[in-house]
Amino acid sequence: MSKLVARIKMLPSESDADIDSIPNILKETLPEGFKLLAHKKEPIAFGLYSLLADFTLDDSEGQMELLEESIRNVEAVGEIEVINVSRKSVSMK
Repeated sequence: MSKLVARIKMLPSESDADIDSIPNILKETLPEGFKLLAHKKEPIAFGLYSLLADFTLDDSEGQMELLEESIRNVEAVGEIEVINVSRKSVSMK
């Protein structure tokens, strides 16, 4: 089965939400088959930050919805925006 890479932007639920804790929470709570590949904070305005993260998931029905729901369940996450979804490249030997 092929894998997808989804880039998702997460906005904080409150102006004082601990956005730095989100990656650790996601690593612990993501369902089997999902993986947090990379993440970085991006400034929004006036000291507020969003979190941009890349996830891998299986290319099968319902997987994207499951990932989005898992992210929304994190208390510090207010809104999410799917920036991009593409097939993961495979290394040839």
